[in-house]
Amino acid sequence: MSGTPLLSIAHASVRRGGKYILDDVSFDLYEGQNTAIIGPNGAGKSTLVNVMCREVHPLARVEYSYSLFGSTRWPVARLRLVLGHVSQAETMLIDTTYTVYEIVLSALYSAIGLDFHITPTDEDRRKALEAIAKVGLTHLMDKPVNTLSSGEKAKTLIARSAVNDPPVMLLDEASNALDFPSRAEFRRTVSSYAREGKTIVMVTHELAEIIEEVSRVVVMKGGRIVADGPKEEILDEDLLSEVYGQRVYIDRRGGLYTAWC
Repeated sequence: MSGTPLLSIAHASVRRGGKYILDDVSFDLYEGQNTAIIGPNGAGKSTLVNVMCREVHPLARVEYSYSLFGSTRWPVARLRLVLGHVSQAETMLIDTTYTVYEIVLSALYSAIGLDFHITPTDEDRRKALEAIAKVGLTHLMDKPVNTLSSGEKAKTLIARSAVNDPPVMLLDEASNALDFPSRAEFRRTVSSYAREGKTIVMVTHELAEIIEEVSRVVVMKGGRIVADGPKEEILDEDLLSEVYGQRVYIDRRGGLYTAWC
C-alpha cells in the first residue's frame, strides 16, 4: 500500500531463554488494513502483537525501529488511547470482584477497577455505558467479573479495550474460550468495529474466527513472517500445509473460512 503506515516495526528481534521467539521481523500496518496473523504454536504471533503495543521490547539494535502514527515515543497511558488490546493475559487481570462497569470505566484511567483517587466524570461514565451496551452486557454491568462466563468476560474485555475509542484494535486469541454461538457473536462485534472504521489486527488459531472485513493475512513460523498478502491468496491449502507440516484442507462459505487436517 502507498502512503505512510500508521504502525511500522522494522527488524524486531526478541530472545527468551537463549532462543529467538521473534527473529528480525518487520511489519507495517496501514489505516483500514484489517489483518489476521496465523501460524503454529510458538510462531511468535503473540510476541509480535506485544511488540506492537509495547508490552515487549525487542533487542536494542541499531536496525530496530518502531513508529506509531509517526511518533517513536509513546507513554503507556497514551498508547491505550490509540491501541485497544485484548488477550488471554488481560482476561486473567480483569477476573476480579470489580463489576463489569468498573472494569470498563477504569480503562479510561489506565487502571483495573476504581479506587479512592479516581473520580469519573459524567462524560467518562457515558463512554463506559456506551461501550458496555455495544457488546450487549448492559444487563450484567453490576455483576462482578469473576462471576461471569468465559464469553461474558471476553465481551467485558472487548468493551474495556474499546472504551477509549482507539483507532486500532489488537485481538490476540481473544475468543479462545468461547463456544460456537459465542464465537459467532464475537465475530459480529468485531465486524461492527471494523465497519465503524477501526483497523483490526487479530491473532488466531482458527480460520473460522477471521472476520469478512479482514483483507490481509500474515503467516508466521519459527519467529519469522513466512507469508504476507491478500486473504484469498494466503489461505491456500498448499501454503498452509507446508507451514503446519501436515496436509491442511480449507473450506470457504461466503466470506468465512474453516480449516482442518
